[in-house]
Amino acid sequence: MRPFELTAPTTIEDAVAAGEGTFLAGGTTLVDLMKLEVLTPRHVQDINEIPLHDIDNGPDGLRIGALERMSDIAAHPGVYPMISRALLLSASQQIRNMASIGGNLMQRTRCSYFRDVAMPCNKRNPGSGCPAITGANRMHAVLGTSDSCVATHASDVAVALVALDAELRLVSAEGTRTVALADFYQLPGDSPETEHDLRPGELITEVVVPRLDWAENSTYVKIRDRQSYEFALCSAAVALDIRDGRINDARVAAGGVGTVPWRLPAVEEALRGAPVTTEAFEAAASVAADGARPLSGNAFKPALLRRTIVRALRELTEGSR
Repeated sequence: MRPFELTAPTTIEDAVAAGEGTFLAGGTTLVDLMKLEVLTPRHVQDINEIPLHDIDNGPDGLRIGALERMSDIAAHPGVYPMISRALLLSASQQIRNMASIGGNLMQRTRCSYFRDVAMPCNKRNPGSGCPAITGANRMHAVLGTSDSCVATHASDVAVALVALDAELRLVSAEGTRTVALADFYQLPGDSPETEHDLRPGELITEVVVPRLDWAENSTYVKIRDRQSYEFALCSAAVALDIRDGRINDARVAAGGVGTVPWRLPAVEEALRGAPVTTEAFEAAASVAADGARPLSGNAFKPALLRRTIVRALRELTEGSR
């Protein structure tokens, strides 16, 4: 780890006043990457004393302070099941006790080439190449990829939050703005080093989930190589509004397969008006992987995505069929 300056602001205003610096919350991602020298910030701001810890479930929706820990959010009674389940499946209990929601949404890819400074990586060193395209790519993305990058987005809870149209409140020295989480993340295209819409010196202060009462009927299914502390090969966040044996509305998003949390509007549209049957679920899931670009090691992912969505739908509707 390279030397750096550490400060500890106690207010949002002090944290953003400099217009630069790397923010430290739980440190479960940042410290690892600093040790590997993937990230080498010269100035780190420990923001844990800033009062951004509240969870409020009001009439307009759910508001979560950016420094709330994953374990506390998962246990909160006002949090939709798909969010709680995504958090509980994200990491070990020890990490969930340390990691903040803001930090989780900002975590970097787990691509082994990105994390190995001896290897080229367009995300870490623009223009150096993407060895994952022809190398070890079993864990990599099949949706939203480009010729410059195929790295998978790592966050579980971001998948659930994108499905629920969550927004981020961002504060800088210039003021405050709100950005939809789905728009916050950037596809790699020709510039995979630009992963999100966070501006220099800008701080995430709050996650806002609009009220959606029928999202109480929701779940998150994660397929991985082992049950304990493993990243997703594929995941699905699903919420259904069921009325009189048919699906009135649906929210569906996927993880483990995209370069960003991947909303699936075509699957949602196919579910609307459909009966609560396995056949209808399979028909809707059949379009989930449209546009996928499999690689040599992850050609199984389109089929796995379809099966994961069907599994989530079936688990969610047990007793309704």
